[in-house]
Amino acid sequence: MGPTAPTDSRAQRPVRPIRPIGRPIVALLLAAGLLLFGAFHLSRSRTFQLFGTIVQRVDTERRVVALTFDDGPTREYTDSVLATLRQHNVRGSFYLVGRDVQRNPDLVRRILAEGHEVGNHSWSHERMLLKSPSWIRGEVENTDRVLRAAGVTGPIHFRAPYCKKLVGLPWYLARTNRTHVTFDVEPETEERVAASAQLIADDVLQKVQPGSIILLHVMFRSREESRKALPLIIPRLRAAGYDFVTVSELLAMR
Repeated sequence: MGPTAPTDSRAQRPVRPIRPIGRPIVALLLAAGLLLFGAFHLSRSRTFQLFGTIVQRVDTERRVVALTFDDGPTREYTDSVLATLRQHNVRGSFYLVGRDVQRNPDLVRRILAEGHEVGNHSWSHERMLLKSPSWIRGEVENTDRVLRAAGVTGPIHFRAPYCKKLVGLPWYLARTNRTHVTFDVEPETEERVAASAQLIADDVLQKVQPGSIILLHVMFRSREESRKALPLIIPRLRAAGYDFVTVSELLAMR
């Protein structure tokens, strides 16, 4: 009898099927995705935060609105904005950046002397997400400190840069009894609208309602159309029966 042919031991082993991803792992991935999606939308919400008080507009039957301006103050444009408001006898609310306040305390005093309100828009204008408690505290408290030194009295309302917040910032604002003021009319968010003073004014008039908080950026060269829109917005709102108040006056109507 001839020799036995060698056998391949690998051929005798059973082929193991590739295991599909288990249901628990799929569920975990879906839950993580939903959590991230929810966190993203929560971080940019104008109407909800996990702790404390957030105000987008005030529910009132009175035809009043608050004009608010973010950033600065800047040497180049603060005076022209104040001149427009003075010409139309309107008081607004300025949310200022701490490092710019430190450079230009005289501009803050000028804003206050003309009857406007001043709020806190953080120290550095960075997004206040995934930051340490000490960093958040510094952003808020250092800005309050230079605002007080420039002559701000009474409550200082806060507005987050880019309206971004999640857990740390709302917790700190609630703990220190600060109101987070956002807005319900923000015409510059659409590029097409932001490129035209007339479209900015049209957008404001279309979206405004009693108790609205209107956001404009007027402190930098890139915002020329917003500055041009301001003297268009004011008389059109007046013609529609609206009066102008500061944010504090608006909040007192809640």
